[in-house]
This record gives sequence, C-alpha cells and structure tokens, in this order.
Amino acid sequence: MATARKKPASTNEQPGDARPGLRILKKYPNRRLYDTQTSSYITLADVKRMVLEGVEFEVHDAKTREDLTRSILLQIILEEETGGVPLFSTNALAQIIRFYGHAMQGVMGGLLERQMQAFTDMQQRFAEQAPGMPFSPEAWTGLMGGYAEQSKTLMNQWQEQLKQAGAIFPFGPKK
Repeated sequence: MATARKKPASTNEQPGDARPGLRILKKYPNRRLYDTQTSSYITLADVKRMVLEGVEFEVHDAKTREDLTRSILLQIILEEETGGVPLFSTNALAQIIRFYGHAMQGVMGGLLERQMQAFTDMQQRFAEQAPGMPFSPEAWTGLMGGYAEQSKTLMNQWQEQLKQAGAIFPFGPKK
C-alpha cells in the first residue's frame, strides 16, 4: 500500500475535495508543516511516523496548493541516508541519477517500484505465516529465496522491455 498518493492531473482541488481518510498536511513558507486533521504543527519525524504506520497523506503548499508530497518524502530519505547506515551506496545513487532524462527513466522507475512492492509483499506473507517469530538466519534464507525468484521474474520482464525499447531508443549515455 502506498502511503502517499499521486496528485490527480487536475490542480483545481479545493480543500474539501480530498478523498475520505486522506490526511492533508500543509507546508507554509516558514518551512513548517501543519496537520489539518490534528490542527497542529508537526515535524518531519511525525511525517516519517505516519509513513511507517501506513497513513495515507498528501502535503500541499499552503499558498499555491501544489502537491509537495514527493519533496517531503525525499527530505525524509535524505535525513535517513545522512544519519546512521545508508540504504543506498554511492554507486547505486550515481546509477539512479544516470537514468534521469534517459529514455529508460520510466522503465527503471517502474522496475524499482515493482521490486520494492515484491519485497514488501514477501515480508508481509512471512509475518502472517509466522507471527511473533524473530527473523532467524534460516527463516531469512527461505524468505530471500522466494524474493529472489520474484526478482528474477521481474528482471526477465525488464530485460524484455529493454530489448523492445532498444529497437526504438539508442542506449548509452546522453550526449
């Protein structure tokens, strides 16, 4: 389940137009976030907690009503990457950057999204089958075996898409 939904193509949404259950946060020019549900200011840590709890929300610029949800999520990722143990290596980040503006940008985004969803689904199935059970090395090995199979299938689909796209778009760095 995605925690933040994409803004519809129409930008004419009025404050009362949001779907039920969707929490609206407003970002003010002073960089403060305001939660319209609780009528209080919140921090990025509070937004992170909402993500972890699976709360669906959108962040809007208080003045322009522009959807800022992605920016706020990226801020949270930046904070996580700079503190503690990073999720992405320098090489992985460089590779991601190389896809921006490339003909394969959409394919790569879709692949990453499907991989993340497959991993999340696998974790959920494991938790349902073994509630309260800690992740032992053996359990993790079995879990990863299932994920590896799903990843292989997704990678094969991606390679096929690359072959099809290769006939249309040249590959290699943009010049």
